[in-house]
Amino acid sequence: MRSFRDRSRRWPGVLALSVVLPLSGCAADSDRPDAAPPSGVPSGPSAPADGTGGGAGTATPGPEVRGRLRVDGDVRRYLLHRPVPAPGADGSRPLVVAFHGRGADAAELRARTRLERAAAARGMLVAFPEGLGHGWGAGNRATRQRPDPGRDVRFTEALIAHLVRTERADPGRVYVAGFSNGGSMALRMAAERPGLLAGAASVSGQLPTGDAAVEPTGPVPVMVVHGAADPVRPLAGLPSPPPDPGEPVLPTRSARDTAAAFAAAGDAGEPVTRQEKGYERTVWRLGSGARHGGTVRLLVVHGAGHTWPGSTVPPPEGFGPVSKALDATDTILDFFTDPGPGR
Repeated sequence: MRSFRDRSRRWPGVLALSVVLPLSGCAADSDRPDAAPPSGVPSGPSAPADGTGGGAGTATPGPEVRGRLRVDGDVRRYLLHRPVPAPGADGSRPLVVAFHGRGADAAELRARTRLERAAAARGMLVAFPEGLGHGWGAGNRATRQRPDPGRDVRFTEALIAHLVRTERADPGRVYVAGFSNGGSMALRMAAERPGLLAGAASVSGQLPTGDAAVEPTGPVPVMVVHGAADPVRPLAGLPSPPPDPGEPVLPTRSARDTAAAFAAAGDAGEPVTRQEKGYERTVWRLGSGARHGGTVRLLVVHGAGHTWPGSTVPPPEGFGPVSKALDATDTILDFFTDPGPGR
C-alpha cells in the first residue's frame, strides 16, 4: 500500500484528564508567528505544493499558534487556530482536534480541508496535532515503529486537557476528526474514550481489526464518510493488507461495520438508509442511555476515491477522484453542532 503525504461536562472526567499531565511528564509551550499565513495556504518546509484546500467556511480565523507539549518524554507539536472572538464574547469554546493522514502533516490537512476557516465561522477552536513519524498509532498492535500503541491516545488526552486549561476549550464540546490513518485515529479516540468526546468523524478511515482491533466501549455520536471507489482503503475494508516497506498498514473493518460497531455500543435502533444526491446516507439513532443523544451516520460517497469530498486540493496519483457532492468539512462540523436524529 502506498503511504499518504497521504463530555463530558462532568468534572470527574476533567480531573481524570489533569492526572495525565504529570504522569506523562507533560510541559507546554507555544509561540505565535509574526503573521498568520493566508488562510488555507500551508506554511513551513513541510507544506505540500498541491494547492489550497476545500471547505465553505467564510470567517477569517485568528492568528495561528504553533504549540509544543511534552508527553511521555517526547516534544509533540500542534497548530492551533482560534476564532476571532465576537464582541462581548466571554466563555468557553468548542474544540475540534483534527488528525492528518499517514505521510502528511498538520499543514497539509489544514490546506486540504480548510477546517480552520469553517471552524472559525462556528466559534470553534481547531487543533491540528503532528503525528510521530507523520503517522498515528490507530490500532492496538505494537510495531517496530510504534512499540507503545497507546502513546497517541495519551498525547491526545493531554492535548485536550492542556487546551481546556489554557484556551478555555469547553470539556463538554470536544470533537475529533481525521483523514485516512488520521480518521482511524479519530475513531480510536471515540471507541476508547467516549466520555471524553461529544462527537467524532472520519473521512476514509476505518476501525482496525485482527490483532490490532479497536472496539467501541460506549455511546458517542460518530460520522463515517467514505468514498465508494476508494482504491487505497476500500469501502469493504482491508482484512489482509499487503506488506508495507515502511510503517505496517493495519487490517480494518469495512466502513459499514465500523459505523455499525459504534451504533451497537450506543444501543442504537435499526438503521435507516436514504439516497441523497451523490451519496448514500445511513443513520442509526443512539439509545436513551447516550449522554449526548445523537446518531451514528455513514455517508458513502458515489464515485469518490481516497479523498476529502469538497476539497480543491488535487489528490496524489492513484487516489481517485474528489467528489463535489458534499463538502465534508461543513458536513462534519454541522454534525458536531447538531448530531441529532437526522432527517
